[in-house]
Amino acid sequence: MPLTLFYHPLSSFCHKVLIALYEHGAAFEPRVVNLGDAADREALRSVWPMVKFPVLRDQARRCDVAESSIIIEYLDHYYAGAHKLIPDQREAALEVRLWDRVFDNYVQGPVQAIVADRIYNAQADLSRQRAALVTAYRLIDERVATRTWAGGDAFSMADCAGAPALFYAATLVPFPEDCLHLPAYFERLMARPSVARVITEARPSFGMYPFADAIPASFR
Repeated sequence: MPLTLFYHPLSSFCHKVLIALYEHGAAFEPRVVNLGDAADREALRSVWPMVKFPVLRDQARRCDVAESSIIIEYLDHYYAGAHKLIPDQREAALEVRLWDRVFDNYVQGPVQAIVADRIYNAQADLSRQRAALVTAYRLIDERVATRTWAGGDAFSMADCAGAPALFYAATLVPFPEDCLHLPAYFERLMARPSVARVITEARPSFGMYPFADAIPASFR
């Protein structure tokens, strides 16, 4: 099997890449990385010195690809399935890349800060991060008011990013009641077969998530 994915089953950025792999129907070998294990850390370091996952190793092309968005671009180019996750048309591609960044920077970013605070018991003032999530929710709500998916009419890399970002964010800060379109978009994401598969596979690990009690029972 030419592709190996170095990943962790709870990582939202790994979920993003897994969704893309399943969308393309690309065969790959999953390699779970436990950063607390010295051998696992060294194995990951050998493919990506920053020691962060996900990383995709392509034995056939003899290269290692890091960073979730770059991995998805790579898959789109070399292992595309029925449809690409980044459109060929320039303006449409820019929209997809923009909303991929929105989810990674303005949803995933605050989520990571809040979760890290709980893990390390830092007890920091996280009001800014929680407010940032509400701002992002409203921005996304406006975006999906007239679109099925974040990038437009077709499921794209933006939605690969959006699904895990919103899944975890919703366990920390509920969607505002005045966001009328965001909940429906979230339901569409969760119903997507590739996303549902990722959630199902992650379920045995949810107990390690610091806010596991806030995960809706339907996902546990």
